[in-house]
Amino acid sequence: MSFIKIGNRKIGAEFPPYIIAELSANHNGSLQKALDTISMAKKCGADAIKLQTYTADTMTIDCDSEEFKIRGGLWDGYNLYDLYKEAQTPFEWHKAMFDHAKSIGITCFSTPFDETAVDLLEDMNAPAYKLASFEATDLPLIRYIASTKKPIIMSTGMANLEEIEEMVTTAKEAGCKDMILLHCISSYPAPIDQSNLKTIKDMEKRFKVQIGLSDHTTSNIASIVATSLGATLIEKHFILSRKEKGPDSEFSIEPQELEALCKSTYDAWSSLGQAGYERKAAEQQNIRFRRSVYFVKDMKAGEKIKQHHIRRIRPSFGLPPKFESELLGKRVKSDIKNGTATSWDVIDD
Repeated sequence: MSFIKIGNRKIGAEFPPYIIAELSANHNGSLQKALDTISMAKKCGADAIKLQTYTADTMTIDCDSEEFKIRGGLWDGYNLYDLYKEAQTPFEWHKAMFDHAKSIGITCFSTPFDETAVDLLEDMNAPAYKLASFEATDLPLIRYIASTKKPIIMSTGMANLEEIEEMVTTAKEAGCKDMILLHCISSYPAPIDQSNLKTIKDMEKRFKVQIGLSDHTTSNIASIVATSLGATLIEKHFILSRKEKGPDSEFSIEPQELEALCKSTYDAWSSLGQAGYERKAAEQQNIRFRRSVYFVKDMKAGEKIKQHHIRRIRPSFGLPPKFESELLGKRVKSDIKNGTATSWDVIDD
């Protein structure tokens, strides 16, 4: 499985996990707040900031019938149109946001929710695209995104195996060469006990592509564990302060948590290393504190070694413990002092 490049960063098993800070609706209607959030994501160590590109009109219609109302959960009582109108990132903000991200050296891309959003993002020269879980069955949109020939990161929340296979096949047939699938639980926030992170290994085996995690839990634990299971990309919703509230604030992490996520996932990835049994450099200094066989009694030349003359103790400058029984009954060539390391040189053949 080769690496995928987004911006100037390589993504793959041989590289630290790619960390995406999801801005989503956390600008709360303020372009300046959006720009400040991008700056903070960079400061915290994220590799990318991700937007969501839609308007209420490209997402749904303004309809008050019961089918268009949300019942239960974080957005209980909202009409879909009103929710998206509140949460949308205006199309006219995109240039300022992309330009700002470029100026401070953080990659910026987005999730398009329809073809007009893809067209806008192409004008922004977006380096990659994200497909949201809720659009996993929108095969015409997948085809349109794939036709750009840019990397696609596809969330699989709510999708069953057949639907994932269909979205992957559709993207590949439409021209997608670089794909990352994100294991995802589309619940906001997501209960950690339903994370089912073992799916990551299974997805990697089935689809032969890189697997990441779109993490909607309220801590970093799932992301760290996912990294240890081979996830090459982690996405978390990011907000300057949850006190500001907003559509996504309840399941978004704050700056100190994003900084901790970047460090912890890097450490988790670093800890994986390579399979092998050679002695590690960090262990070299401690070899001396293994056990070995030492003389623990004074002995005279020619005296026969008995059990009370020797012990298996630390440090390791004597013969290894496995030779203890072979020493018994042998004679020493010269006088021996208590605390002398055993060696074949002092034993009379």
